Amino acid sequence: MYQVNEKGFYGEFGGAYIPEILYSNVENLKSQYLKIMNDRGFQKEVDDLLRDYVGRPSPLYLAKRLSEKYGCKVYLKREDLNHTGAHKINNTIGQIILAKRLGKTRIIAETGAGQHGVATATVCALMNMECIVYMGKTDVERQHLNVQKMEMLGATVCPVTSGNMTLKDATNEAIRDWCCHPADTHYIIGSTVGPHPYPDLVARFQSVISREMKTQLLEHEGRDYPDYIIACIGGGSNAAGAFYHYLNETRTALVAVEAAGKGTDTDETAASILLGRLGILHGSRTLIMQTEDGQIIEPYSISAGLDYPGVGPLHAHLAKEGRAHVLSATDDEALAAAYELTSMEGIIPALESAHALAALPKMTFKPTDVVVVNISGRGDKDMDTYVKYFKKH
Repeated sequence: MYQVNEKGFYGEFGGAYIPEILYSNVENLKSQYLKIMNDRGFQKEVDDLLRDYVGRPSPLYLAKRLSEKYGCKVYLKREDLNHTGAHKINNTIGQIILAKRLGKTRIIAETGAGQHGVATATVCALMNMECIVYMGKTDVERQHLNVQKMEMLGATVCPVTSGNMTLKDATNEAIRDWCCHPADTHYIIGSTVGPHPYPDLVARFQSVISREMKTQLLEHEGRDYPDYIIACIGGGSNAAGAFYHYLNETRTALVAVEAAGKGTDTDETAASILLGRLGILHGSRTLIMQTEDGQIIEPYSISAGLDYPGVGPLHAHLAKEGRAHVLSATDDEALAAAYELTSMEGIIPALESAHALAALPKMTFKPTDVVVVNISGRGDKDMDTYVKYFKKH
C-alpha cells in the first residue's frame, strides 16, 4: 500500500523528471536495479560487507535512564556504531556494488553533513573507484573534519558556492556533473530523493535497519514490532530504513521529526512536510518549501544533514495518508536532547539524530509502550557546534 508503483510514484508523489541526456542512464538503472538486487550473488556480497566491514547488525540498546524519565521502554537503534559513524554506509555499500555491475567506473555524490560523502569516499577507496563529492561551501566550513576524511580517503571534494551553499546546491552541481558524464558515471544519491528509482533503491538498501529491528525486538520483548518508531527526517533515508518493514504494521506508529530551525513560524526553518507545497525538485514530485511563484525557499537548520527544502516522496505520501505522524524540533530543542542523551546514557548523537530524540518530551507514553529511536549517526562531526552551545549554557 505504501510502496512505490511501477511508474515510480507513491500516491501523487515521486516520478522521474529528468533532462533528456540522463534518460538512458536512469532508464537503465530502473530496468536493472531490482533484477540485480534480487540476485543471490549480489545479496551475499552486500550482506558479507555489511557484517564484516560495516559491523552489522547494529545493536538495539535499552536506554534505562531515558526509559525511566519518559515512562516507557526507550530503545536506541545504534546506527552511530556503524563504520564511518552513520547509517549512510548501508546505502553506499549497496550502490557501489550496483554501479560495478552496471559497468560504471566513476562515482559522484552530494553531501550535506558530510556523512554520505565520507561513506561514498570509503566505498570508493574499498572498490578502487574515482570519487567526486559535491558539498556546499557553508557545509565544508561547518563539517571540516568530514572534508578531511574524504580527502584522506582519496575523494575530490568540490565546494559549491551557489544558493546558500548547502545540500540543495550540492545536489544541483552533482546533477550537472552527471549530465556531462552520463556514460561512465554512477551518481550515488545519499537519501530517498531524486528521480525514480532512487527513492525506492535507497529505501531498500536502508531497510536493513528495520529488518534487524524485528529480530532484535523479538529477542528483547517477545514481539517483533514496537509501539512507536521515531526518526529524524531531511531527505529521509534513515527514517525510510527504520520504517520500511513496518509500513503496513498498523500496531506501530511512525513518527518523523523535521528540523524546525529557529521555528516553523520563522523564515529560518527546514520543515518541508509541515510547510511545503507540491512541486518538482531534483527529479521528483514532492513537498517543497517554495514561494507563491515556485521559487525554492532556502532552508535553514543547525544540522547540515536536515538542511534541505524538500523531502523524499515516500515520506510526503506517508504524511499525506496519515500513516506517519510529523513533528518538528527547533535547533535549541535538538541541542537540549543531544545533551540529555549524552549526560544520561553516555552517547553523543549526531545533531540530526538529536532531532529524533527531541520528540520524546513532546509525546505521551504508557508504561507498556516500546519506543525505538533511530540514532542515525554519532556526534563527532558536530563537536564544534556542541562546544559553542555548552559554553553559552
